[in-house]
Amino acid sequence: MIVLASQSASRKAMLEAAGVAFEARPAHLDERGIEAELAAQPAAEIALALAEAKALAVSREVAGMLVLGSDSLVDVAGRRFDKPGSREQAAEHLRFFSGKPMMLHSAAALAQSGVVLWSHAAVAALAVRPLSEAFIDAYLDAEWPAVSGCVGVFRIEALGVQLFEAIDGDHFTVLGMPLLAVLAALRRLGELAA
Repeated sequence: MIVLASQSASRKAMLEAAGVAFEARPAHLDERGIEAELAAQPAAEIALALAEAKALAVSREVAGMLVLGSDSLVDVAGRRFDKPGSREQAAEHLRFFSGKPMMLHSAAALAQSGVVLWSHAAVAALAVRPLSEAFIDAYLDAEWPAVSGCVGVFRIEALGVQLFEAIDGDHFTVLGMPLLAVLAALRRLGELAA
């Protein structure tokens, strides 16, 4: 059994569907502070640093257990976006995303006893279609507050799929974790049968 350093419903669902035994324990760290320290770095490196920090933080609390940390960041037109803090901010994000390419960076790390054993980052390119004010309002009426915990203000497995014209990248990366790479690492570390 591993420990998932997250309470993300999407990440839990991915691990459950893949048959990975886990317990969830959130990492208590200042994610925005880490992002601020790394502000000059590319989004992929920040996502990786956050995934590693989450895995390390929880690995120090659960002696000897393998801990999975994960994080996702969205980059649109050179600007990084976090989870929206309010419905109004979510609408602002969607207006900014409208008609632009979105880069979704998802990273994962495995740590044990305060040491990172493995980490990986992946990216997906999503073409956001032009979004009308009427669509944004109706979308948030249906999806808020469920998307308040989602970078990019969408759940691809729900109405969020309507935001896009095209998606280039791994489905699991879009869901918020590069699952295939995680499963391969778990097999290499002997946590899953090869």
